[in-house]
Amino acid sequence: MHSLSPDYLTKLRFDTRQLASMRALGEYRGKQQLFVAQSPEVLSDLRQIAVVESTESSNRLEGVVVPTHRLKSLVLKNATPQSRSEQEVAGYRDALGLIHESGEQMPFSEGTVLQLHGMLYRYMPQPGGRWKATNNDIVERYPDGRSRIRFRPVAAHLTPMAVTDLMARYRSALDQHLADPLVLVPLVILDFLCIHPFPDGNGRMARLLTLQLLYHFDYVVGRFISLERIFEESKESYYDTLKASSQDWHEAAHTTAPWLDYFWGAVLRAYKEFEERVGTIERGRGAKGDRVRSEVLKRQRPFSISEIEESCPGVSRDMVRVILRAMKAEGSIAPTGKGRAAKWQRTQESEADLKPGR
Repeated sequence: MHSLSPDYLTKLRFDTRQLASMRALGEYRGKQQLFVAQSPEVLSDLRQIAVVESTESSNRLEGVVVPTHRLKSLVLKNATPQSRSEQEVAGYRDALGLIHESGEQMPFSEGTVLQLHGMLYRYMPQPGGRWKATNNDIVERYPDGRSRIRFRPVAAHLTPMAVTDLMARYRSALDQHLADPLVLVPLVILDFLCIHPFPDGNGRMARLLTLQLLYHFDYVVGRFISLERIFEESKESYYDTLKASSQDWHEAAHTTAPWLDYFWGAVLRAYKEFEERVGTIERGRGAKGDRVRSEVLKRQRPFSISEIEESCPGVSRDMVRVILRAMKAEGSIAPTGKGRAAKWQRTQESEADLKPGR
């Protein structure tokens, strides 16, 4: 669509900071091969954590929440969903699993997009995998009850043609090398969200397609570090930059810089975390990791990271965080809130599912 037209792409200019971000991402892509070759056991642990976090965060961004113990059962044990929220989580689980398994080989096509959306809604009463039949304005609501139209996507009757055009322009831009894939991928996501082709699920679809398109160019960090969690943790910037870059989109007079900067920053953060986690887990596997787990399992009341750190001399705070995040993904512990004052507590399943040294 508009961000991928030859005229628009040829006018794009990048400053030294933006070029440095793209170079850094290319360097991290090279490093990831070393991690994959040298640390298969570590990567297996990270994959399990990432798939739980991705499913949880992408749905929570849309207001869909399920209890931690049910999230674990749904994502790691393929449990049958028992409520509407669980149906939505299970659908995302399946679509995410397909991308992790076959994303590199799956073409970016109308068929693939419809297939993924159908999977999102496979457990829901209403069917997925169909373009919207009515217009779906994006409305911004205020605490006092007021609301306003924040963005008016492509009209429903023009949507199939707009999606076809998006796919064609993307393929043409790649074939003609009009821009680096690190530019084209976030622009595809921006245009997809401006089209808003489905009656519901567009945000989750955009995040799934982000993973798929990055996989096409061997940026596979999303398999080990949850990009969806990073988007959720910076959701104000996520939504604000999308809003800023969609202004005047219909006239192709929009500026993509805010969204590109945010997107590259999020992927860079994932790669930095990937590097840190691999190093931390490798250094802390065995005795140190077991000490943290054992200390957590002793706690009958909510506890803080500092309390665990104090009880495990010689274990870094980074190591404690990694183990706590892994135990959260397993469903053994859950946070009691958000922010610096939040604590952790054991779940009801922890005694049955988690043993020291596991």
